[in-house]
Amino acid sequence: MKPQSHPIINLCSPMRTSLSFPLSFLRSLTHHHHHRLLRSQFPHYRHYLRRRFLCSLLPNSRPIPPALKCFSTSVEHLAGTAEKWDYPAAGSDAEADVFNMYDNDHPILLPGEDSTKLESPRLEVTELSELPEQWRRAKLAWLCKELPGHKHRTLVRILNGQRKWMRQEDATYVTVHCTRIRENETAFRVYKWMMQQHWYKFDFALATKLADYLGKERKFAKCRDIFDDIINQGRVPSESTFHILIISYLSSSVHGCLDEACTIYNRMLQLGGYRPRLSLHNALFRALVSKPGVTAKQYLKQAEFIYHNLVTCGLEVQKDIFGGLIWLHSHQDTIDMERIASLREEMRQTGVGEGREVLVSVLRACSKSGDVEEAERTWLKLLAIGDIPSLAFVYRMEVFAKVGEHMKSFEIFREMQDHSGATVVAYHKIIEVLCKAQEIELAESLMQELVKTDMTPLVPAFISIMNMYLELSLHEKVESTFSACLEKCRPNRIVYCTYLDSLVKVGNLEKAEQIFSHMYSNELVGVNAASCNSILGGYISSGDYVKAEKIYDLICQKKFEIESPLMEKLEYVLSLSRKEVKKPVSIKLSKDQRETLVGLLLGGLQILSDEERKKHMIRFEFNENSSVHSVLRRHLHNQYHEWLHPSSNLDDGNDDVPYIFSTISHSYFGFYADQFWPKGRPMIPKLIHRWLSPRVLAYWYMYGGYRTSKGDVLLRLKGTSEGVVKVVKALKANSLDCRVKRKGKVFWIGILGSNSTWFWKLVEPYILDDLKDLLKATDQVTENEDGMQAEDINFDSSSDSDDQTNFDNA
Repeated sequence: MKPQSHPIINLCSPMRTSLSFPLSFLRSLTHHHHHRLLRSQFPHYRHYLRRRFLCSLLPNSRPIPPALKCFSTSVEHLAGTAEKWDYPAAGSDAEADVFNMYDNDHPILLPGEDSTKLESPRLEVTELSELPEQWRRAKLAWLCKELPGHKHRTLVRILNGQRKWMRQEDATYVTVHCTRIRENETAFRVYKWMMQQHWYKFDFALATKLADYLGKERKFAKCRDIFDDIINQGRVPSESTFHILIISYLSSSVHGCLDEACTIYNRMLQLGGYRPRLSLHNALFRALVSKPGVTAKQYLKQAEFIYHNLVTCGLEVQKDIFGGLIWLHSHQDTIDMERIASLREEMRQTGVGEGREVLVSVLRACSKSGDVEEAERTWLKLLAIGDIPSLAFVYRMEVFAKVGEHMKSFEIFREMQDHSGATVVAYHKIIEVLCKAQEIELAESLMQELVKTDMTPLVPAFISIMNMYLELSLHEKVESTFSACLEKCRPNRIVYCTYLDSLVKVGNLEKAEQIFSHMYSNELVGVNAASCNSILGGYISSGDYVKAEKIYDLICQKKFEIESPLMEKLEYVLSLSRKEVKKPVSIKLSKDQRETLVGLLLGGLQILSDEERKKHMIRFEFNENSSVHSVLRRHLHNQYHEWLHPSSNLDDGNDDVPYIFSTISHSYFGFYADQFWPKGRPMIPKLIHRWLSPRVLAYWYMYGGYRTSKGDVLLRLKGTSEGVVKVVKALKANSLDCRVKRKGKVFWIGILGSNSTWFWKLVEPYILDDLKDLLKATDQVTENEDGMQAEDINFDSSSDSDDQTNFDNA
């Protein structure tokens, strides 16, 4: 039997080739030299690498056998295989409530639909052999060989040395050569350098080629940079650039990429007038519904827009598109049952059956609208399918609770226990239903069952039980339940507020004052308008007017609303001390709020402005994997509560502060937008040296800084080199010596060694108490998962910056 040929050789020319060097020599080569050697030995090896790269873009795709005779590297291949991305599937409980876009593991894609090639402008480049000057050919060849091995700053320095003779044709050749050898990062840097030269003329074909290559490597930031350059030149990017940029965004798990993908998709239709292929519609739609329902519901309008485009373009609408739309509608706060009914009717007209996902979504919608008849019809269909999800039981329980049949909900809960076992979500729902119906014995017995199961979380059930006891004036049971909750659960503001109300009602103001003080001092709990009004009412009722005035001052400081029943009594109390009763109105930021905001803006906080830049909105974003941010987000939510958009306020039964919230759009933030975010890009103000107070540094450290395992302090900063120099000078003026390192578009200011100890003494009074152990600068090695991404920054090496600023001599 004839031995099988080497797979790489099969990709080469028909001529048989043998490896003429020993295997030991191959093993001695580094990985990088190994690939370069194979490229030189086998002209078609780059096609093999290209195939492997495109497969690596798609985590759930199978590698293509290397023995295939033909392989497409065009963008339509990427779009076609992109349908196999591994998005999370729908879970069986509320914690994993994600819509499943797969039916029997088959993606929604029409075979052969993506067979046509996306057109892109043709790029004509003068080859090296066509140049008449020998010295120019030699210099270009040297640049092509030398540049890929250097970092950004050295690369720019080398290119600056060639300014006397280089022209656009020469820089274009170097850029294209780098893309040919897959050194796209180097090609991008050469292209950006070329744009800064006086002889530069915009080349649409070159920009498109480079953007497409960068997008295929999932370098969406650089691809978007060139994409914006094309638009700024008054040109419309090609369809391939739109397509690849969207795919690049969807392939990333970085927060905000999905929103950017939606923006580019909308501009693709409205600005470019293109008709995206079916796979792109489906990929974007799947990304929208791949998030949990609470997060995904904000994308309903975008999903409806995609559905509208599918219909108007005459593309076939797959059943999972219908199901995803119904799923999104079922998660809205206000249910549009007519729209859900019309979508189900369109499904029937197209001959698409209603699967389990759709029926569960309909049940969810019925549970919010209280439609018992439709819920029962849907339940019978689920029984016919079999294998009923646990969420279906929960939604059915909620439907009957809406119409006041709480015992029917309890029967459904017992059925669920017999069928598949009750989940923690089911326990929460039935305990809530029974507590509202004041079925004390049943609610207590189910609470005991839940505790014995060791399932978590328990806080929602404790809240329901405590509210029931409070309404029935069973204050002793409120106290015992509060103690039990503290033993088994983390501190929760709603639990504390309920216990505080109970103590005020029974007149135990001494204990109530202790609880209120603990809430005020504990950042994990904190005080809110309800707790302040509760303790204020208690002091007024007991005649302790001195303490009532102190609470009134706290309410004015926090800018909370005073409940109307207390206003008349409060007027009398304050009139005794000749104080004017003023309703706390938020008209401007306090001094502490202003300094905190400056520190957060240095740490990366964003300000969004309207097109006319008349109103501005502050967007707070926090890292879900950061233990520091998990504490800081609650503190900032409390500190800026009077400025927050109504959608960012917490409900009465919800104490979980979101990781993303924003303020209202207001002209008051115009000063900060002009100083820190002019033209929608981060900037360091000219007068920043006047604003770097200890509080500013503390919040900059908490929001955008890290402590390394060696105890050093790293502060992240975005802006120009000139702005960074001003910050460094201001820090050195305060005896804080520091080093600067640039990585990409981000500057890192390193406060190292003994300087970090001095920095800590400066900011410690303004660091939150719950964060001092995590952020304290020390020489001891501690585990700090938040700073691992900055651990590889070496301040002893030269900066990656392309400027000539000497930060050390600032």
